[in-house]
Amino acid sequence: MQTFTKTDRWGRASLVGEAAALRWLAEAEADGGLHVARVVSASDTELVEERITTGAATVDAARRAGAALAVTHAAGAPWWGCPPAGWRGAYRLDHSLTPTVEEQMAPSTWGAFYAEYHVMHYVRILRDEGSYDAGEAALFERLASRLCSGAFDAPQPALVGKRGYEVARLHGDLWAGNLLWDINPENATGAALIDPMACGGHAETDLAMLDLFGCSHLSELLRGYNEASALADGWRERIGLHQVAALLLHCVLFGGHYLWSALQMAKRYL
Repeated sequence: MQTFTKTDRWGRASLVGEAAALRWLAEAEADGGLHVARVVSASDTELVEERITTGAATVDAARRAGAALAVTHAAGAPWWGCPPAGWRGAYRLDHSLTPTVEEQMAPSTWGAFYAEYHVMHYVRILRDEGSYDAGEAALFERLASRLCSGAFDAPQPALVGKRGYEVARLHGDLWAGNLLWDINPENATGAALIDPMACGGHAETDLAMLDLFGCSHLSELLRGYNEASALADGWRERIGLHQVAALLLHCVLFGGHYLWSALQMAKRYL
């Protein structure tokens, strides 16, 4: 097995947490979940993992990857914001950016979890540093109120519930760069996952992230997903809602046009 080594000498990220996330997601492989880069070793400063042999995306691979992602999500999590088993902490240590929540602090609904630990967590950082003024922060507070009211709560894809879970097992940072098209013939799923910020959440969040920055053959991936695990009515209309937190995270990390994009996306759901 060829390997790839990530280093973090400046303590900006938790490589031990990333390793735990990779292992947690890999638990679904036995049932047909997406392949996950194997962890060889992990420390505070270095993560050694399997190097994925990549190639061009194909329609067939996208469909297989979508179906396998549905199985990964259906591996479930015990609560909203649940971190990978056996690990507690923050994935991004430099900004304390993490979607994970301790069990005793976990909200009972997705809307409350998403509002408090995703949307408003980032908005407070942006308000305190002056990137958003009081009026702009208030707009997100209105969205958070609607989320907490349950206005946007929706069932998980069918397979998650069929496996007995209310909460899905998410990759957590599933943009196209973290979904690699794996040409290894031993990988029947067509793709592999890397660089997760895994947590318990709503499966639609991962799908919305793939949509946000573009993904090869996304329509076919979604077709494969929906055939394996039917998505709840109205899921397409909720894509932008699930993208708000990702945009806010990019506001914290990069600022710039993301500040405007996050505001415009939030306004769609007021």
